[in-house]
Parts: sequence; structure tokens; C-alpha cells
Amino acid sequence: MKTLKKSHESDTMSNRIVHISVQLFSNEELARQVTEECQLLDIMVTVLLYMMESCLIKSELQDEENSLHVVVNCGEALLKNNTYWPLVSDFINILSHQSVAKKFLEDHGLLVTWMNFVSFFQGMNLNKRELNEHVEFESQTYYAAFAAELEACAQPMWGLLSHCKVRETQEYTRNVVRYCLEALQDWFDAINFVDEPAPNQVTFHLPLHRYFAMFLSKAVKCQELDLDTILPDQEMLMKLMIHPLQIQASLSEIHSNMWVRNGLQIKGQAMTYVQSHFCNSMIDPDIYLLQVCASRLDPDYFISSVFERFKVVDLLTMASQHQNTVLDSEHERSMLEGALTFLVLLLSLRLHLGMTDDEILRAEMVAQLCMNDRTHSSLLDLIPENPNPKSGIIPGSLSFESVLSAVADFKAPVFEPGGSMQQGMYTPKAEVWDKEFDPVMVILRTVYRRDVQSAMDRYTAFLKQSGKFPGNPWPPYKKRTPLHPSYKGLIKLLHCKTLHIVLFTLLYKILMDHQNLSEHVLCMVLYLIELGLENSPEQEADEEESASGQERCHDSWFPGSNLVSNMRHFINYVRVRVPETAPEVKKEPPASTSSDGLASSQSSRRKSLQRENLGTAQVFSLVAERRKKFQEIINRNTSEANQVVRPKTSMKWSAPGATPQLTTAILEVKESILSLLIKLHHKLSGKQNSYYPPWLDDVDVLIHPEIPRYSHGDGTTAVERILLKAAVQSRLNKRIIEEICRKVTPPVPPKKISSAEKKTLDKEERRQKARERQQKLLAEFASRQKSFMETAMDVESPDADIAMEVATSEQHVSEAIYDCVICGQSGPSTEERPTGLVVLLQASSVLGQCRNSTEPKKLPTTEEEQIYPWDTCAALHDVRLTTLQRYFKDSSCLQAVSIGWEGGVYVQTCGHTLHIDCHKSYMESLRNDQVLQGFSVDKGEFTCPLCRQFANSVLPCYPGNNVERSLWQSHSNKCMQDLVQEVEDLQEQLGTFPVSISSETNLSKEMESVMKDIKSTTQKKYTDYSKSPGSPDNDFLFMYSVARTNLELELVHRGGNLCSGGASTAGKRSCLNQLFHVLAMHMRLYSIDSAYNPWRKLTQPMQDKNSELDGIHHALVISRLLSEELPEVPVLYRDVSSLLLIQILTMPQPLHKEHFTCIIKVLFTLLYTQALAALSVKCSAEDRMAWKESGVLKKNTSSGEKSWEVLLGHVISELSKGKIYEGGETEELTVVNPDSVECYLQQFCLPFLRITSLLQHHLFGGDLPSCQEDEEFTVLASCLGLLPSFQSAHQFTSASCLDWPVPAFDMISQWCSELASFADRHPDQVKALLIQEPKWDLPRLLQLPENYNTIFQYYHRKTCTVCTKVPKDPAVCLVCGTFVCLKGLCCKQQSYCECVLHSQNCGAGTGIFLLINASVIIIIRGHRFCLWGSVYLDAHGEEDRDLRRGKPLYICKERYKVLEQQWVSHTFDHINKRWGPHYNGL
Repeated sequence: MKTLKKSHESDTMSNRIVHISVQLFSNEELARQVTEECQLLDIMVTVLLYMMESCLIKSELQDEENSLHVVVNCGEALLKNNTYWPLVSDFINILSHQSVAKKFLEDHGLLVTWMNFVSFFQGMNLNKRELNEHVEFESQTYYAAFAAELEACAQPMWGLLSHCKVRETQEYTRNVVRYCLEALQDWFDAINFVDEPAPNQVTFHLPLHRYFAMFLSKAVKCQELDLDTILPDQEMLMKLMIHPLQIQASLSEIHSNMWVRNGLQIKGQAMTYVQSHFCNSMIDPDIYLLQVCASRLDPDYFISSVFERFKVVDLLTMASQHQNTVLDSEHERSMLEGALTFLVLLLSLRLHLGMTDDEILRAEMVAQLCMNDRTHSSLLDLIPENPNPKSGIIPGSLSFESVLSAVADFKAPVFEPGGSMQQGMYTPKAEVWDKEFDPVMVILRTVYRRDVQSAMDRYTAFLKQSGKFPGNPWPPYKKRTPLHPSYKGLIKLLHCKTLHIVLFTLLYKILMDHQNLSEHVLCMVLYLIELGLENSPEQEADEEESASGQERCHDSWFPGSNLVSNMRHFINYVRVRVPETAPEVKKEPPASTSSDGLASSQSSRRKSLQRENLGTAQVFSLVAERRKKFQEIINRNTSEANQVVRPKTSMKWSAPGATPQLTTAILEVKESILSLLIKLHHKLSGKQNSYYPPWLDDVDVLIHPEIPRYSHGDGTTAVERILLKAAVQSRLNKRIIEEICRKVTPPVPPKKISSAEKKTLDKEERRQKARERQQKLLAEFASRQKSFMETAMDVESPDADIAMEVATSEQHVSEAIYDCVICGQSGPSTEERPTGLVVLLQASSVLGQCRNSTEPKKLPTTEEEQIYPWDTCAALHDVRLTTLQRYFKDSSCLQAVSIGWEGGVYVQTCGHTLHIDCHKSYMESLRNDQVLQGFSVDKGEFTCPLCRQFANSVLPCYPGNNVERSLWQSHSNKCMQDLVQEVEDLQEQLGTFPVSISSETNLSKEMESVMKDIKSTTQKKYTDYSKSPGSPDNDFLFMYSVARTNLELELVHRGGNLCSGGASTAGKRSCLNQLFHVLAMHMRLYSIDSAYNPWRKLTQPMQDKNSELDGIHHALVISRLLSEELPEVPVLYRDVSSLLLIQILTMPQPLHKEHFTCIIKVLFTLLYTQALAALSVKCSAEDRMAWKESGVLKKNTSSGEKSWEVLLGHVISELSKGKIYEGGETEELTVVNPDSVECYLQQFCLPFLRITSLLQHHLFGGDLPSCQEDEEFTVLASCLGLLPSFQSAHQFTSASCLDWPVPAFDMISQWCSELASFADRHPDQVKALLIQEPKWDLPRLLQLPENYNTIFQYYHRKTCTVCTKVPKDPAVCLVCGTFVCLKGLCCKQQSYCECVLHSQNCGAGTGIFLLINASVIIIIRGHRFCLWGSVYLDAHGEEDRDLRRGKPLYICKERYKVLEQQWVSHTFDHINKRWGPHYNGL
């Protein structure tokens, strides 16, 4: 013990001790032996006692000066650091053995010592309410106090209780109760307690009370002991109830903000007291003890004590004004609500009064589920171990699961559009809401008050949804489990005059609209009345009433104590004490003060009543009433058997409100509880005479009062239910209700009927109009919201957006108008004041991850499965470019391919526009904003001012009208040759770009700056491919590749084809049109030397092959002359889609539709020839001969140029001139019949047609037609104008789309000759460089195994390939499968940790990593990162972050799909909200 206390690292030491001792003491045989031979129990208890004695201080509870009680000091290290824990834990451990516990419970000396030990904790951590200024230093000692009570007092108590389950153990209980009461008596003496608790003090720690309570509960529940034989006398019970009651009142004070000057820690204590791990050792025993006291003490005394403790006695007056000497008026309402709620709890809860363990578990579970949907693990945590861990209902046991499946439905984990990931949740079944929702239990178990509201909101939603009740319902009344016979006395509380007077007074005050009353007060008042009616004493029948009324009718207000009969008792006059200013003062006092309701039958009785009641209308002082009872009990106890000695009213005992300026007034009331209820019904429903007794229409109501229509509803329903129950229980009540309803009830505060009615009518009209206005506003708002959502918020799955966007293709002829979301002005974009689209530029390597196999790659989980990145799209494009650069001229190579498969720049927008100058001032204000943002303003990042979507640049909108976008311009009748010539001329004009670059306008400056942004978005290695660094060819290649990347990605988002048609997935959110303008403006700054212009090669047969250079030498050319001359890339080796973009972007914008179609037709001929060449290489030599011959035969037919057989024959004969078909065999087509050839050619051309159709859609508007997959080629070809007239499919051939600008055979010969000459020099490379049929599958993440354990076992001990150590935090990239050290300094390179580095190399700044030891996924995006969540869930659909719970985890395919979807659609930034900087440290 001493070593423990001195040790600096008591934690480590404790753990070591316990590791040994737990093995020693878990063996029952050994534990018993040690107990018997070595007095182990004595030693343990004594050591604990000594240990605590070292940190005792004087208790300041009650009597600060003279208190003799000592308590532990919670600020001491001993308690703060839980140093006592190993000893207590061993003690609990050995008490779990029946034989040892038995020995403990039989040993009186030990029990005395133990109670002595427990009393050290009684009243610890005393809180004193700060009344003046806020406490300077908020002490956090309450953590230590709650932990100490739970571990040192409650846990051993539960251990002992677990052995007191059968009748034979009664003696043990008697022992514990006896010594517990002795200790309590000593405690009361030590703190000098008489009958009043000291004001403004509270301690939450009363372990002696709780020991007493729990052993009582066990005695009645399990041991069949008679409660009265072990209860102390009345005086002791009165003392026992004071402190637990003080805690309940203080809870209410704390929630009313009366302790606000004590800081947040006092709220922390109030919450901990009811929190799930503590409640069954703290609040439950306290309430049970109060229930026991209430069932044995005088009910009037108990009720008045409650209201006095809650400081609301002065409020309970019939007068409209009062003075409260102990409470500020702003706290009165919540304290009154607290007092009534406490009474409802006290009278409704049956946790220890008759519920079985299974019923308790079910009630607890329903209460938690009603507050919120819960995950399985949080439910396990929230449900108190019932009533203790050893009772057999261990969370997670069979009974837990079966109750859970009975009360709740499982909601599978879904992914919400906002991006928050849902866990698998349990939600209450409909019948649970209908029958079992218990607001009382919810109130008892809520740590935060908002949870009660949440439960009510969910209940309201259920009633609306199921059509049971449309309005705002009140908490439903729930039938209770019958009381155990030992506690029947509790019912007396509901049938005592004091409570009835309080209920009557409150109903009257609510009806008269007095201040500081609320709907909640009324709700609780009605609840108490209903409880009284449900639990009325059976013996009282109507006939006996007149007799029993005689005895005590002079006892002020009500004749008897039964609520059923008191409800109909009319109270005519009440004498009240009021301030002299009150309106009541002017009344004259009449003679009679109180009378029963039925005038005719009782006139004789009334006279006798008057005689006795003369002058008894009195100030009803609850406190005086309570003193009287207290005195009676004390006197009775001091053997003066039946003499009732009235207390002499000393000053101390006068009513607290009796200050001199109060005066007495007589108030005319003339109401009974029944009449007040009926008037309340009128008041709540807002109509006169709204209540009509239902039994007048249907007598069955009285026989079967349990009608479902009364079970859910608002206040009026509650009143109807109560009146029905009152009528069912007594015929007299039924008659009186009918009588009251017959009289036309005047409106509530008596005013002239006409004006009041007029007012209510006006009110109704006004309400109706207000409602209509509201509907209109709401409808308008909803439509606005809808349109906003359509434009802004569809960052989700692109597939779902298509239908919505169909409407965007209206014809625009006028100038485009843009709204600025900052200044709110609308107008066109001008050169001086350009408007821009809010865009997010991000580098992307998603396209590079496409593979040409349809089977997705798996994440390696064994040494054999490795992933090699050779077959990815990026790798193959890279190899191709490098090979081309070896054999051909650099500048020509850089126009023969596209880059951007890795590190391409993707541009996306939310669709909102703003003036660029507005944007600059917006950025300035963000810079000066001190609030911590999740983005870096210095890097140009911001959020869209309207929709808050993440963005980092503004793309200028090109000014000008949209005439060119008119949908389908009629095809002009110009012939192909003319158009070809026009295109060539247009490409030659350099300076006719509408924005002259020499005179720089704001627009051109912005276009330049956005171009810089685009370039700086990706790393230099992804933009520089030329052999001579900084060559302009690089920029040229980069710019048209940006266009290519965006088109290809849109194609991927559409699922890889255009079959779904419709408008662009982005629709309003597409920025491709603006992007093309920016790119085109910059591309036209680089002239292509006319000799190198590929357009010539495509459209003109060369006269003289040797005249390679004519025309001007431009900057692009000079560098080549210096190096040795390499040939240009043959046309057949060039990527047609790249050529298309080069042609389009070097034309003056806006482009004419006819020129666009012309370019496509020309390029299609080249593409088709490439397809034929690729096909010819794939054929066997015999097939080649056959095709060659059949082609020659048909060559001279009229449609020779449009027949693939002829053209194929020609290609083969031309290519045969070189050494192309020599060398090793390539893969061959299996069956070479005409159909398969046709199919091959169409598949070869499709990717180009898709890209072209998208481009046409963005440049000229117009929807994309939807089609079946097998028709895609024909539909796109006709959409692009390649098909002259749409033919029926069966005789359609791809060759019929060809439209040769010059004779086909000449062109083909020319193109093939380039290959032949190349083949002579490098016969080995000819076939490799031919463009193959591209078959890329959509980009996919790696497939993960079903069970997480597979991943964990392989990776968590795997060594890193870089540093050859086992990483502390291993992670694996889900894109390529690379194993990396997270945060590992071992693999750091130039201040970049390995994950960040990998994210740049693998995903151009985007990385998706699975953290092996935590099962979660993190996303790195540039300089930020976020925790995405987990794709592995347990059987209950929950994540297990950091693998803390150790449950088996299984892949959630839906979540993984969502992750993949976000990766492909580049929406990580928009959907995930919690980003933070990683400072390169991941």
C-alpha cells in the first residue's frame, strides 16, 4: 500500500500487481483457503481503511463549524490517480466467490469496519452554490469522486448483492441493513442533522443510503422478506429522505441555470449522476429509497416536503401575484416543472417496485432507441448492466439480443448524399412507438435535455407518418407494471389532499393565464391526475361518500382524500395572501367557503357545512401543514400516543412568504377539478363548448374505456381521456360532467361574449390567412431550393443526373447572361468586366489506371499475388511516346499522341458564376478572415460563395452571343473540297482571333492567369515530355491534352459509352465550352508551320515527296534543323482524337458547324485506314492473299471507295511493298468472316466517335441521342453527320460513312508508303507502333477480400520494401496496392513522408490509403487529408475504428462502390467535409 502511494507511476505498478493477484484470487479454492487461514478479508478491509485515512478532511456538509464527520479529499493524488484501484479490484474479485462473500456477510466486525470505510465517501465532494461571482477555478475533482464511489463502494456492493438471491440468505441482508442504519445514524449525529438540510449545498455521494436501498430492494425482490421488519422508525425515514430529495431538487436547479456561477463542472456532475454507467448505482437507488420513504410516511408531509425542497411553495397560490422569497421569478417555471416531473417519476417508475429483469431491460432499450437510432455497440454501452453485471443479463447475452430483435428493426448502413457515412442502426419498431414509448423512462435516462425533445420529435414524426395524429402530440400516458404489495403505500401520495390542492391550484392558474406556467406544467398535472385515477383505492363506492364526507370536512379544502370524489368537489371561495397591489384585494368576503357540487340534493348538508366551515377559508400554507405532521410524528414517537400537540407557531415556522406588505383577500372560485378540466378543453381547442361527453353517443365507451383514439394526441385528447376515466369510475362524476357541459360555459377570463367571439373569429381568419401566406412562401422557397439543388448540389453519382439535365438544351440566340453570386447583378460577360465560372482544377491520374482486362485487380494478400503496373493505360501511352521519340522528329511526336493519362488536369464547376473583380475582393476578405478555414487561401483556394463547394480558380466566360450554338444548322450545300480549303485557310489566319492579344484586355489577362493556374495544377514531370526542355511543343501538347482529359473523363463518368444519351452529365455544371475558348486562345498563339500542318497530309496527295520544307521556318522548326534530321511521324501512327483536338483548337472560335463536320469526315477516313492496317497485320498470310484478291476484283465498282473489302485489299497490297508483314507472327483474329471484320472496324472507330460526339455536344449544344449498345456506332455516326442518310441496320456497313476528299486509293497509297519506308529502316518496330484496337475497361480500385482479417494478417507484420522494417502504422494504396509506412520517418524523402510522396506519384496528388491497424481509409488530396471512414463493418453494420472492439469485419460493398465513385468522379473535395492540412507528415 505504501509503495503504491509513493510510486510515481502508480498505473504501471497497479497493472503489474493486478496481473499477479487476479490469477491468485480467481481460483475459489485458493481464495477460500487464504481467507480462512490468513484473515485475508480482515487485512484487505483494514488496509483499504488505512489507505483512505491518509487523505481525510472535515466534512462541511450541514453544520460547517461543529461537524464531526470526516470525508475523503477528492483532490488528493490517491483518489485522483485511482491509486486504490488494485486493492479494491482484488477485493471485488474475491467477493465474487460465494464462500468468501458468505464469510464476509456473517462477520459482524468486518461489516462494521466496511460501513466505516463506506462512510468516508458519504457526502464527499460537497458543492456550494456560488451566489455572487463566478467561481475562479473550476475544480475537476468530481471525476475522482464519481470513480471512487463507483469502484470502492458500488462494485463491492453489487458483488455482495449477487450472493443474496434466495430466501436462505435473509440473515445476510438483515446484517447489512442493521449496520448500514447504524452508520447512517452516526452520520446524521456527526453532521448535527435535525430536519432541515443546509441551503445551497449538495453532494451527489450518499453510498450509505444506496447500500441501504439496494439491500432493501433485494430483500423484497428475491428473499421474500417483509419490508416493515427491516425498516427503521418514521423519524429515521424522514431523515433518510432529505438528502436524496435534495439531490433531485438540485438537479432541477442545475438545469434551471441556478448554479451557473459554479462553472461547467456542476453540469458535468448532474450528467454523470444519471449517465448509463452510474445510474443504476446512483439515481436509481436514490429514487427507490424516496419511493420507500413515500410509501411509509404521511403523504401530505411528503408532498409538501417536495414542493418546499424545490422552492416553489410560494408559487402555489390561487392569487395572480405572489412573492417568492427563495427563488427568482425567472427560475420559478423550470423549478415547478422539475418538481412535478420528479413526482411523476417517483410515482411511475417501477424499476425496483415489481418489474422483472427482462422487463427492465426492455424498458431501458426502448427508452434509448426512442431518443435516437443506435448502433449495437452504443446500445450495449448505454444500457445499464441490469441491475448489476452478475445478474445473468450480461450485455450481448442471449436475452439482450432477443429483446433487441423484439423491439427494434435493423437499418443497414447507408451512405447519405451529404457524404456522412451511416453505421448499421437499430430503430424502434412501429408497435413500440405505438404501445411502449415511455416518456417517463426517457426523462430518467437522458443525460442531455435535448434528447427528450429528440424522442418527442421522433414520436411526432411516427404519428404523422402512420396517420395516427397530425398535430403536435403530448407525451403519451403509459400503463404501469402493477406495484409489488410491499409498496402499495406509494399510492397514498396520489390520494392526499395536499396533492389535490396543488393540482387544483395549478389547473386554476393555467386556466387564468397566470405567469410562469407552461404546457409542460399542465402536461405533468394531467399526468398526475391520470395516475391517481388509474390507481384509485378500490373500497370507495359512490354510496358511502355522504357518510365519509362528514368526518373531516372541516379540514379545509376537500372532504376526503380520494381523488375520484375530490374531483367533483366545488370550491367556492378561497382566502389568499396577496400583495396589496393585486386585483383580488377589492373582493367582499361572503360567508360560505367550500361546498359540494350538486346543489339540489344536498341543501340540507350545505347548512351543516356552512356552520362548520365558517371562517375556515385560510391561507393554505404547505409548510405549516408539513411542520404539523412532523410534530405529530415526533410526538407519537415520544410515546404521547394519540395526543396531537399543535406546534406553537414560532417565527421560524411561519410561511416563508408572510412578509408585512401582504394582505388577505377572498377569491371567488366556484370551480371543481372537473369543471376546470372541461374549461381547459375549451381553452386548448380554441373553441367554445368543444367538449361533448362521448358516452352520450356511445354507451360502450364506459364499458371499454381503452380506446385507441385516446392513446395518442395533444392536450385536448389527454383531458378527454381523464374525463372518461373519471366518469367510468363514478356515476356521480359522470352526472356532474354532463351537467357542466349543459350549462353554456362562458369564455375563460369572463369578458363580454360578443367581443370575445368576434375576436376568436378574427383570430381564426387571421390564422387562416397567415397559414395561406406561409404555404405560398414555403412553396416558393421549395421551388427555389429545388432549382438550386439541381444546379449546385448534384455532386453525387453522375448517372443519376442525366435525366434532370435534359431541360438545359434550350436554344440561346441572344447574348448569354450570367448572375454574379457575390454582387447579385446579372449581365453578359464583357472584355472589360469578364464573368467567370467557379471551378476546381485538380490533377488526376484516374484515366491512367484503366486496364485492358475486364477483370479488376485484387489487393495482394499473399506473397504470390503481386501487381505490376505494365498493363495500365498510363504505362502503355508512356511506352508508345518514348518509342515514337526514338525514331521520329520530336515536335512531330508531340502532336501524334495525347498526354494527361497521368497528372492530367480535370476541370469541374458547381455552375455558379461571378465577376472576376468581385472574386478578387472576395479572396481578399478571405485572406483577412482570421477564422480557421479548411483550405489555403494563399494557394487560391476558396469555397463558392453560394453553394460552399470547394474551388480554386475562376474560368473566364468568353463574351459573345450564342448564335453559333443554334442546334442543328442546316447543312450548307458546299462541296467537300471547298470546305477542306476553307478549313485550311482558317488555320492559316493567325491574327484574326477576336481578342487581339496586343491590346491586353481584362479578359485576356484572366485567360492567361487561368492558363497558368491550369499548368501549375499538375507537376512539371506530367507536362514536360519533349527532348528539348521548355520547348513550345510541350505547351501545345499540354493544352490540347487538357481538353482530351476532360472529354475522356466525362466519357468514363457516363460509363464508358454514350448509350444513355441525354444532356451532358454535368449539364449546367459543364465548363468544357469555356475551357475550349481558353485553350483555343492560347493554342492559336503557336502557329503550326504550314508544311507540318497535318491537315495537308490528310487532304492533299503530295506531289513531290522530297520537298519536305516549304513555307516559313517558325520557332518550332529551328531547333530541329540543328539536330540531325529525323523523319516525321507517319500519319497512320498518329492518334486521330489528338489530331481532332489540334484541328479544332487551332481554328478561330466560335467554329462553324460545317467546318467541324468537315474535319470529322476527313479524320474518319484516316481512322478507318488505321483500322484496316491494324486488321491486316492481325490476319494470317493466306487470309491476306484472299482479301487482296477479292479487293482487286471489286475495285472498279462504283462504290469501291465505300467498301471495306476493296479498301482492305488496297491497304494490304500497298503495305506489302515494305517489309511490314515479315517478322514474327502477331496475335491473329480467330475467325475472319465479313461480319467479324465489320464488328472489328466498328469497335476500332467507336472511341473516336464518342469523343467527337461529346465535343460536338459541348461546342454546339444539342442532346446526345440514347441508343442500345449494338446501335451505338450507327447512331453516333448519323449524329455527327458522317452517315448521309440513315440506313436500316441490316445492310449498314461502317465503310458507308466514309467521305473521301480526294480519291481514296491515292491517299491510302501515300499514307502506306510512309510506313513502308519506315519498315525498311526498322522492320522490328513497324507492327508495334501501329495503333491497336483500344479496349480499356473503366478505372477501378483494387478488389478487397471479404474478410478484413485476411488483409490484417498479411500486412500488419509485413516489412516495408524501402526501409526493410515493420512499419508502426502500415498502410496500403487502394489504387495500385503499394505498401507504405504512414508517418514513418524511416521512408521520408526531402521532407515528404511516404504516403504523401506516393499520392503524388501514383495519383498526381490524390491518394487513397487503407490504414491496416485502424481499418479506416484516409484520402490525401494535395496538401490536405481527411479520414474517409471504413469500408469494413462488423455483423451489426458498424465500423470498428482502430480495431478496438476486435469484432470480425466484413467488406461493405456499397461503401466501397461509393469510395470508388468519388475517386472516379473527383468529388472527394465536395462530399467529405472534414479536411485538415497534413504538412507532408503522412
